[in-house]
Amino acid sequence: MSLEITLEHKQQAFHELRSVKELFASRNWFPGTSGNLSVRVGDIQEGQFQFAITASGKDKTVHTPEDFLLVNELGQPTERTSLKPSAETLIHCEIYRLTGCGAIFHVHTVFNNIVSELYGDEGYIPVQGVELIKAFNIWEENARIEIPVVPNYTHIPSIVPCVTEKLNPVIPGIILRNHGIYAWGANSFEAKRHLEAFEFLFEYVYRMKALA
Repeated sequence: MSLEITLEHKQQAFHELRSVKELFASRNWFPGTSGNLSVRVGDIQEGQFQFAITASGKDKTVHTPEDFLLVNELGQPTERTSLKPSAETLIHCEIYRLTGCGAIFHVHTVFNNIVSELYGDEGYIPVQGVELIKAFNIWEENARIEIPVVPNYTHIPSIVPCVTEKLNPVIPGIILRNHGIYAWGANSFEAKRHLEAFEFLFEYVYRMKALA
């Protein structure tokens, strides 16, 4: 079975990634070429899917014709190319498989690194009673969430089972300890909203911890 991806689908995905990349770069969320962004292209059919993802090692503060490429559900390029997908593409593959989401954004910030280290031994970052929890469509009074933290290994395939085990479908994000957050959503707009909410919450947790 092959998925039919039109040129229009591909161009739309690349356009969305370029816009998000430019915005996040303006916030200094891609230090040292870190981070990666992806948008699913087309539907998921019988476990098969494709997504556009940032190419490895590119300066995300500039735009070039070689910023993005298409890969399949195994993280393999679907077109002949010399570009390499992000080293963490397999994590994107697993999140798409588990959630069926439409976009995944991953950034490294000082706040998300620090709080993931502070709470890494607990395996989650607790947040309670903060307004931005509503960004995840959680509306209970004084709501409490636990943002999953998973170990960070140099060998990326070793991280994937940890993501499988710890991913909570109610919480649209998972953080690698002392590394960075993966946030996702049904589309680019929702993934962006979720990522911004997570980053606010990480800074909130850090500053509250510092005041304690």
